Amino acid sequence: MRSLSLRDSSYTTYVAAVACHSVVYKNKMPAILVTGGAGYVGSHTVVTLLEQEDIDDIVVVDNLCNSYRHDSDKKPVALRRIEEMTGRTLHFYPIDLSDEKALAKVFENHKIECVIHFAALKAVGESVNKPLEYYQANISGTCTLIEVMRKYNVYKLIYSSSCTVYGEPQRLPLDESHPTGQGISSPYGRTKYFCEEIMKDLCNSDQKWQIISLRYFNPVGAHPSGRIGEDPAGIPNNLMPFISQVAVGRLSELMVFGDDYPTVDGSGVRDYIHVQDLAVGHVKAMQLFQQDGFSGFRAVNLGTGTGYSVLQMISAFEAASGRKIPYKIVSRRAGDIAANYADVSLAQSLLGWSATKTVDDMCRDTWNWQSRNPQGYKC
Repeated sequence: MRSLSLRDSSYTTYVAAVACHSVVYKNKMPAILVTGGAGYVGSHTVVTLLEQEDIDDIVVVDNLCNSYRHDSDKKPVALRRIEEMTGRTLHFYPIDLSDEKALAKVFENHKIECVIHFAALKAVGESVNKPLEYYQANISGTCTLIEVMRKYNVYKLIYSSSCTVYGEPQRLPLDESHPTGQGISSPYGRTKYFCEEIMKDLCNSDQKWQIISLRYFNPVGAHPSGRIGEDPAGIPNNLMPFISQVAVGRLSELMVFGDDYPTVDGSGVRDYIHVQDLAVGHVKAMQLFQQDGFSGFRAVNLGTGTGYSVLQMISAFEAASGRKIPYKIVSRRAGDIAANYADVSLAQSLLGWSATKTVDDMCRDTWNWQSRNPQGYKC
């Protein structure tokens, strides 16, 4: 049967084809599909998933734009290390979400029950210079994924969203009732907002869908083992990997973008959350799918509820690493805002989740990862 999409002239033909679509799976075990699972947040979430006794199988798809694989290896370094850490095997497909046929093959091979969708381009500053690439990857890729999910009758989706959907804060802390889509300062943030709106429309059109959009604040830190962490390709776009690469001598100094914001010390303030806490949040979100009566779209903040400035983070990292971090104040970066931090009361009441790790934990684990892997996964 040919691949059908919403672009076909007869929508009723599409719906009928979906209804009669029958699959004989090569792998019979129920599986969770993790898109972008070889990247930073994705890989840490995969570890946490594999540690759950009630999860049978994990399937990862990743185009490797935010991860590293040796030429002779079938799997990225992060996933190979995860298998060693957990003693479990996962399935990996090196595909891009724009490849609908390859993605459909994954659903043919595995009995996917739930999708956790990380795959995206994710740098605020870069998106200002490369807006078309961000719209293509983040929005078109998400739509292709959703089409394939519907074709194979998979209706449970956890979406990796961002606090950037709130735009310039009208009030702090940011709760989920804060307006979204207004004053968003970067194409990256707009892609997350547009994808959320698509998902809302989807849920309104079909009550079978269960979608939880987790609005991250600023993930930092690394697995306490030091075996996996954040390893951006090229010059880091985020604060913590930039600081840690300065600390190990890969970069000469940190650039602080602006010291004239209306904040405690003039530098930008963000709500930093340990990536391990974030990973646990995804497991808690999956458990919500099991509750009777849950359907539709829900957005939930994942943060700590406390903001720290860039200069405060530099001081905390210096204390954790024992290294002095040279930095230079430069002009503000396009797309940045002065401050944001989360109201996390909904995550506590709905998911039973709250962050447990401190800024000191974040800095310690980042340094542990970077000092053990000064060249990242290329060591």
